[in-house]
Amino acid sequence: MTDSESTTDDTSKGLQTELFHPESEREPGDTNIQKWGFDIHPVVFPVSLVLIVLFVGATLLLGKDAAQVYSSIRGFFNENFGWFFLLSVNVYIAALLFFAFSKYGKIRIGGVKAEKEFSDFAWMAMLFSAGMGIGLMFFSVSEPLYYFANVPGFFEAKAQTGAAGAAALAQTFFHWGFHPWAIYGLVGLGLAFFSFNRGLPLTFRSIFWPLLGERIYRWPGHIIDLVTVFATLFGLATSLGFGVAQINTGLSYVLGNVLGLVQIPTGTIPQIVLIAIITGIATFSVAAGLEGGVKRLSTLNLYLMFALLGFLVLVGPTVYIFGAWVQGLGAYISNLPELAFFTGVLGSGQSTVHAWTVFYWAWWIAWSPFVGMFIARISKGRTVREFVVGVLVLPSLFSTFWLAAFGGSALHNSLVANGAVLATYRELGQTVAMFALLQQFPLGAVSGLLAVLLVVTFFVTSSDSGSLVVDHLTSGGKHDVPKTQRIFWAVTEGAVAALLLYGGGLAALQTAAIATGFPFAVVLLVMCYTVYLGLDNEYEVLQSEEFAERVQELTDEDVDIDTSREEVVTDIREEPTSSD
Repeated sequence: MTDSESTTDDTSKGLQTELFHPESEREPGDTNIQKWGFDIHPVVFPVSLVLIVLFVGATLLLGKDAAQVYSSIRGFFNENFGWFFLLSVNVYIAALLFFAFSKYGKIRIGGVKAEKEFSDFAWMAMLFSAGMGIGLMFFSVSEPLYYFANVPGFFEAKAQTGAAGAAALAQTFFHWGFHPWAIYGLVGLGLAFFSFNRGLPLTFRSIFWPLLGERIYRWPGHIIDLVTVFATLFGLATSLGFGVAQINTGLSYVLGNVLGLVQIPTGTIPQIVLIAIITGIATFSVAAGLEGGVKRLSTLNLYLMFALLGFLVLVGPTVYIFGAWVQGLGAYISNLPELAFFTGVLGSGQSTVHAWTVFYWAWWIAWSPFVGMFIARISKGRTVREFVVGVLVLPSLFSTFWLAAFGGSALHNSLVANGAVLATYRELGQTVAMFALLQQFPLGAVSGLLAVLLVVTFFVTSSDSGSLVVDHLTSGGKHDVPKTQRIFWAVTEGAVAALLLYGGGLAALQTAAIATGFPFAVVLLVMCYTVYLGLDNEYEVLQSEEFAERVQELTDEDVDIDTSREEVVTDIREEPTSSD
């Protein structure tokens, strides 16, 4: 870096602090307790632990009645608030698009001249790993097959026909496409902006600075972060529950049914043992930190995903996969406006909305603090527009192609080939569906074991990312926390998933996600407004004459005005175009 560039960079950072950071003497973690290798917030850390213990304890005390209780709770939310979940997520996606493609899209996360911490490839790798990797592995075959046999009420098609296949892909794309990534993107943008541009703690409370001000450091802020920790832990536990169920049945199916080597037992106890083993691996990774552990494993995840995807595209029905992807995208996009608001109350289709769409939307919302905060942590240096395109468009398109490859191959097997995949799905359940599909092609056992490895690595990176996020929340928003604390939360996440799985099975995990998703749906609606206030304030300052004069004053002190001032102002103060 030249002297001129260094001076310009220092000037930009100084301007960001002087003009945009709130006038507050508080610092992230300034009231923390530092003891026994921990650096913890005196309220959020202990109270969140108490809430988690109470919820898990209640599940264990309910015993056999837990499943029925959780089913009733889930039914209550489905019946009374399904419409609210659907409407809220549409508001989120509209807000995110507005921020990206309006005049605010030029604002840079981290302030003027902020540099990217990670390369584009590493950034995308971590997005995929933290976002929904386990879910794509779990549902990419089973969900299209379910809709193929049970056509959603929104679509008029006869079951187990080509039209049913197109409807199945469109409905699946809807659940895994733009809407979930819009939720993640909105939360990530808000957290990144208020942390890096305003210098506030990297916690959920900071997003509400425009409304609460200094009160974010008192009980209103504590409550926001407590709910965030609760949602993060149980949203993550849901994904880990799906993942370990697929690992367990996948190993049993490949090693027992396919290779005939050993019959691995399946069920709750074997899955708890697997959680313990994989959590141990995750603990070593999270101890290595973001750069040494999470980044490397996330990159490995992406390579494994491309390897498995490329294998299926090559040995599977290649032309059929691409054709199914294009036709599925067409059905998805053409029906998206109506499908996004479809509740099913005015006819058939309500069962699909309740059992699938509402659960997914609540799950994504409950998981959004975890994924959003992780995305925020790795996204410094990107403009708002670049951030939104990266988070919203590219992962969504990749998800649809992945679903078309695996789901489309399963539909091809049902419509053109022997129908073995659908038969196995009906007999053994959704956790075996992917392995039954891979068995239809050469090297089925090898690709099946690769799929198991991929789920394991997704499990580890999800646990790693979740630990880092909960660390931020329970340390008052500090970016760097002690290794002991990261290890503590990695172990806690595995324990919560194992205990809920033991006490109430996947029903307990799914209900926990929905229950925590509802209050967060309300919180995110308010967040749309606070993010708007923050971006609008920054834009107005950047466009002001006072800002330009302050730039000139600072550059006059150190460097030639004609070079440095021009460079700074060109980067951070552009006149709005007519399209703005």
